[in-house]
Amino acid sequence: MMTQCSDIIANSNIQFGTSGARGLVDDFTPEVCGAFTQAFVEQMQSEYEFSGVVLAIDNRPSSPAIAEACAGVIKQLGLAVYYYGVVPTPALAYQAMQDKMPAIMVTGSHIPFDRNGLKFYRPDGEITKADEAAILGFNVSYIGAVEHALPTISTLAAERYTQRNAGLYADHVLAGKRIGIYEHSSAGRDLYAAIFASLGAEVISLERTDTFVPIDTEAVAEEDRVKARQWSAEHQLDAIFSTDGDGDRPLIADETGEWLRGDIVGLLCAQLLNIQALAVPVSCNTAIEKSNSFEKVVRTRIGSPYVIAAFEALAAEFKRLAGFEANGGFILGSDVELNGQVLKALPTRDALLPGIVLIAGAASAGKLLSELVASLPARYTASDRIKDVPTQWSRELLNAGAEQPEVLLSKIGFTETIEAVDTTDGLRLTLASGDIVHLRPSGNAPELRCYAESGDQAVAEAIVVKALKGVKVLTP
Repeated sequence: MMTQCSDIIANSNIQFGTSGARGLVDDFTPEVCGAFTQAFVEQMQSEYEFSGVVLAIDNRPSSPAIAEACAGVIKQLGLAVYYYGVVPTPALAYQAMQDKMPAIMVTGSHIPFDRNGLKFYRPDGEITKADEAAILGFNVSYIGAVEHALPTISTLAAERYTQRNAGLYADHVLAGKRIGIYEHSSAGRDLYAAIFASLGAEVISLERTDTFVPIDTEAVAEEDRVKARQWSAEHQLDAIFSTDGDGDRPLIADETGEWLRGDIVGLLCAQLLNIQALAVPVSCNTAIEKSNSFEKVVRTRIGSPYVIAAFEALAAEFKRLAGFEANGGFILGSDVELNGQVLKALPTRDALLPGIVLIAGAASAGKLLSELVASLPARYTASDRIKDVPTQWSRELLNAGAEQPEVLLSKIGFTETIEAVDTTDGLRLTLASGDIVHLRPSGNAPELRCYAESGDQAVAEAIVVKALKGVKVLTP
């Protein structure tokens, strides 16, 4: 009896999180990669006609072998493999949309070095939660894979992505500006310097490494905070641009070397693009609503599929749509015009667009990045995580907390009165002071995240430290 794809996947220890299938590198065997690929491609064939699948990777050492396994099954299915090498995830997604083909990105994004992942794209954008369920339950015999080396790398995806972003502003808009590019092991590190230079900036390359660095834009390491301040002072920078591992989450610092929170980056980008309606996860800063910049704001569960799903209803009322996550990944939900150029919708997280729009937009207005931030309502956020926390235990803790929120709040060291409880995703408690404590299990790793918001940055950071310390005492 032939082995079913669904059985291989179910026994693999690989699970879908908020950003694709993730797991330990050792669990991404050729058979597991092949089963995921077959399930995805044949699911897409039930809806679309296409002659090939586009494929790309990040800079993790394990990514090429995983891509080879995927390519072998694509070949066995009688389809062509179009390989774009190491490029940012949004560059691959944009290329796939132009080619009207499905895509597979081999990336673990920001998660630890011993893990990796697969992101899947329909010919019209990210897969949906329904697509995820179909892939996991794909009850067809696994066909196996032929040996198939990766094809010669095409540069077309990188070129199109560069053209998409470099043409948004006049080529002198950043003249006189010094922009640092924190390259580390980002999938887009070979593109960013040239793009900012094409806009007139003097670009300084910072800390390129062949060792994979798992940058988490929601929990920036103190080491990276110190580096940014030092780089800014040493090189007299106007801004620093970086991303996570696969280039779909921005990390942007102002002229003082202070990293901007991702949801603040998203808010500023949406303002500069004159967006009418926004979809954002429940974890994002309430400065979004308090800014009164948008005709409508919809709050969703955390994860780009939920943000993207909200666009359909918004499109019935509004023409200029966007969304973003607390990690800063910006999702353009409709075509928009900027400086006389039509920027096509890209319904997946993107790091480069908010970087270009913020840095060039501030320069066009004759403002510093810090001045743009200062123009927003004074709401401050912080976040961090504790690792090696069993996901099931986290869920049980928060389910109990949803039933008796005062009890959980007391157990983790808080005595304030609760004003509102939101269980859209995790447990988000608004206190009588207006401060917010939000606990949620990670969708990608055995971690528990805490998001906090306050009218004071130090208070927000203290809430995170206190909450995680309290939770850690309770962990088994």
